[in-house]
Amino acid sequence: MIGERRRYMIYPMAKIAIIETGGKQYLVTQDTVLNVEKISDSEKAGSKITFDKVLLTDDGQETKVGSPYVEGAKVSAELIEQGKADKVTVIRYRQKSRYFKKRGHRQPYTKVRITNL
Repeated sequence: MIGERRRYMIYPMAKIAIIETGGKQYLVTQDTVLNVEKISDSEKAGSKITFDKVLLTDDGQETKVGSPYVEGAKVSAELIEQGKADKVTVIRYRQKSRYFKKRGHRQPYTKVRITNL
């Protein structure tokens, strides 16, 4: 066993893409479910969304890197739900001066499922 060469199966790579939305970048594959920044109120659950800011695509054979975006590349998604994240509490306090501020914030998000690369 010691010194034996290991042989690994080489599996074909899944299709991936890197998209940009809400000022953030996400690595996505087929049927990926992710929370992104809120898209818009007019969208309802089950509606189709298209992300056209695609930074990179890879289909296992060929990799395309955009500068800054890949021309003609689109990623389709289905809107699952819109909601608000858990509350984040922000407290500002200065001792000996009776200064105490407490604020809460809930960031809105949109949950999407990637349907097509």
